[in-house]
This record gives sequence, C-alpha cells and structure tokens, in this order.
Amino acid sequence: MRRLTRMLCGAALLGPYATGSAAAQGYPARAVRVIIPFAPGGGTDNLTRIMAPRMTELLGQQIVIDNRAGASGQIGTELAVRAAPDGYTIVHVDTSFTSNPSLYPKLPYDPIRDFTPISLLASAPVVLIIHPSVPVKTLKELMALAKARPGELNFATGGAGSATHLGVELFKAAAKIDLVHIPYKGSGPAAAAVLAGQVVMMFASPSATKPHVVAGKLRAIAITGEKRNAGFPEIPTFVESGLPGVDSGTYWVSLAPAATPRDVINTLSSAMSKVLQMPGIRQRLIDLGFDPIGSTPDECAANIRGEIAKWARVIKEAKIRPEQ
Repeated sequence: MRRLTRMLCGAALLGPYATGSAAAQGYPARAVRVIIPFAPGGGTDNLTRIMAPRMTELLGQQIVIDNRAGASGQIGTELAVRAAPDGYTIVHVDTSFTSNPSLYPKLPYDPIRDFTPISLLASAPVVLIIHPSVPVKTLKELMALAKARPGELNFATGGAGSATHLGVELFKAAAKIDLVHIPYKGSGPAAAAVLAGQVVMMFASPSATKPHVVAGKLRAIAITGEKRNAGFPEIPTFVESGLPGVDSGTYWVSLAPAATPRDVINTLSSAMSKVLQMPGIRQRLIDLGFDPIGSTPDECAANIRGEIAKWARVIKEAKIRPEQ
C-alpha cells in the first residue's frame, strides 16, 4: 500500500509535466492558427502568407491565418493571450509589439510575462513613399515643400505607435517639419489611402509597396537603414539623402501564449527557421525587402527585450504620443 501510495503521489506531482510532454509528442494533431493583429496587405500579413504553405508541409497540418486588426495590434495580440497555451494559436507581431509598452500604460497584456517567444522571423527597413501627384522627387524637395506648407501635408500610418508611425515621427523631428497624422487599422489600408491620393505620404514596409512603386503608382523617396536595401537598391537611404537620425526599421517575431510546452515551442521554432532558410522562400522575401532571420526562442526573447528598451528611449526623446 505504501508503494502504491508513493506511486500515485509521484504521478500526481508529475501530472502537468507529463501531460505537456505527451501533448508535445503528438504535436501538431490539428490545424495551427496564426493571428495577424493587422489588416491584410501589410508586412506582417505578407511575411506570414509566404511562410504558411511551407510551414504546412513541414508540420503536416494546415496553417490558418486569422487577421484581427485594431488598436495598433493590441486587439489581435490580446486574443492570442487568451488562447490555450497548447501551440494551436500563435501570433505574429511587428515593431508595434515592442513600442506599445511605452505608448500605452495600460496594455491588456504584458509583453514579457504573457508570451513565450518562438522565433525572430525577419527584419526590414521602412520606405517613405508619396503619391505621384506630389511635385517632389527627392527627400530634400519633400522637406522643402513641408517647410513651405507647415501643417498642410498629411501622412498615413498603420496605427498609432506602429513602425510606420514611429518612422514618420522620427522624420518630422529630424527634418523639423510639421505633418498631420492619419492613422489606419494596418499598413494595407494606409497604403490604399495613399494609392487613392486621399493621403500624401506614408512610411511602409517594402513588401507592401514595391509592386505599386514599380508600376509608378507610388513614388519611393528614401529608405531607412545603414545601407541600401537589396529589394530596393535604387532608393537612397535617409543618411545618403542628408538626413541622419531616422532609424525606424521593423522586426517580426512569432509568439505563443505563456506556459506553452517547450517541446511545442521548439517544434515551431525549428520549422520556421527551416522555412526561412529555404532558397526559394528566402529569395522571395529578400526581393520584397525583408531580411529573413529565423532564431532560437532565447534569441527571440533577447531581441524583444532589447527592442522594448530601444523604443522606450526613442518615444521619450521624440515625445511621441498615441493620439498623434
């Protein structure tokens, strides 16, 4: 009886861990939902949809993309927090995930405590685009026009605090110009507004705007980063154009709810890294302006902590507020 009691107690103590391990061994047994907390057509959406078919092949289960836009990514991200920590609901986020803590004091989640990092997916600069009707072709000409017409030119963003918003705020501060902010629920709708001529300009991910720039429907003025982007080699950087201090690139990461079993996290991380190293996928992403990465969960966690600290400094120095 004593031996049986000890065995039962031991099983009870190991119960949660044994269940997690057993679940991980058969993972995934059904479709995996990837929440995109932005509207279709933006960088996060494009990146995920390019990866999804190969992720489906590697995991043997369908990757289902679920766009839940709003509140600078907060709506979809909160939805992921509330999901069961079993690996069947994950979320792909961009720079807004690491800038939001400094913009919104009452987020509906804690970016560190409530998530388990899976992988650092990619990075990319942001490109300043304008509608072709604007009579400028260079950054200096745009700055001169903005100074001649203070408070008259507007810019679209994918939401307050998004990378596209932060980029323009840094541009405004560096160039000492006054522009009017028009926020949208994602960079896709924002780009559509610029395409339609409803808004003058925006900072956008290269992947979301390259086809329109190539077609002549949008004009690319300058791009962030230390060197020209391989996907947009003809576009000068802000530094080349004589305006340093506009450092607003984007990182994309994959996250799962906290307490998701480590074996499940490792399975997902490994699959993502393999997909991002596939020559066809890698080249397609590079052509769109992405820099494919792929990382371990620990490397992803370190990146998130570093980006949160970085944007806290930038937002404080630039005095950026979510209502802008």
